[in-house]
Amino acid sequence: MKVTIHKLFEYFVETAAAEPPDCFIGFSFARPPRLKNFLADLDPELSLDWSGKSFLGLPTLRQRVLDQANLPQFSPDAVLITAGTAEANYLLFRQLLQAGDEIITDQPGWPQVGNIAKSIGARLVEVPRDEVQGWSLDPDAVAAAITPATRMIFLTNPNNPTGRLIPESDLRALAALADHHGIWLVVDEVYAGLEWAGPRPPSIAGLTPFGITTGSVSKALGLQGLRTGWMICQTPGVIRDAMILRENSSEIMNILGERIAEIALRPDRLAEALTWARDEGRATLDRMDAFVSAEPRLDWHRPEAGLIGLARLDGIDGESLARRLLEPPYRTFLLPGSAYGCPSHIRLGVGGGPETRLDEGLGRLSALLRAWPD
Repeated sequence: MKVTIHKLFEYFVETAAAEPPDCFIGFSFARPPRLKNFLADLDPELSLDWSGKSFLGLPTLRQRVLDQANLPQFSPDAVLITAGTAEANYLLFRQLLQAGDEIITDQPGWPQVGNIAKSIGARLVEVPRDEVQGWSLDPDAVAAAITPATRMIFLTNPNNPTGRLIPESDLRALAALADHHGIWLVVDEVYAGLEWAGPRPPSIAGLTPFGITTGSVSKALGLQGLRTGWMICQTPGVIRDAMILRENSSEIMNILGERIAEIALRPDRLAEALTWARDEGRATLDRMDAFVSAEPRLDWHRPEAGLIGLARLDGIDGESLARRLLEPPYRTFLLPGSAYGCPSHIRLGVGGGPETRLDEGLGRLSALLRAWPD
């Protein structure tokens, strides 16, 4: 079946075709570094052909991926480098799901899973997160959704778009479910490293042989343009089959992206970059939290991790607000919650750095909220 466009990407496509807005209240990744930050560590004689070392990806990069995920017990052969987290997820959906299978996911959650499942002919089973309880996910509710047709559970941790973390105890309960039922448990950890309310939870690939971790350098390190991500899995057949499937899509790797990602993930550089991103992210999140608290028509649960959260609107449709905010005199971008199946919400982001003109954008959003009819 044809892959249809999901609401999130459709909104991006529509707004990208219009005149660029002045301000952004929606950036989901840390302020991007510059190429000059990496030049001293790049060999000017580097061939821009593939590495010639492994079809799984640059071996040193795959080891860095394991190091940052705190999985020293794994071999680099448990890692496949991909064109971002989205491709890693895509390869897994296409490889591990068939028509008639069921896949469980959380709602709100990353919409990619629903679109790919539909195109395969798999059935999507959504387990609602509890907004009243800060968007928590109940492992018992996930367990209750499992049927003989269930082949995969797909989650994001921290959750995209609410920023809620799945605590270690719940991850272990979910891993036990995967073990008991023999189903794949894929956890997208693209925002890992930007935790505000506790330590980074363990990567699911280390908790069960059915666990598969996906991630990238896009969010916490601001390197979205590298299109360099990964999957981690204990099962060699999963990695090999995903590599073969990737050969029919993006083929061999982005060698320059891999080299820069390897530099960025070196322990000293990674620690420095994460400290910087956390300091800036926490400060900006504090400003956003104060803004939401002062707005009578907004309410949210402050994200526990990551750079985005969902805010509930009082008596306003999120998409109507977002589209009006794009128009003069406001000319400010944010993402409506309808992109995640939450029409009474808007997604607020604190990433991107000063270029987003976030404070100015928040002032314009405040003016529109005050002008909005009851």
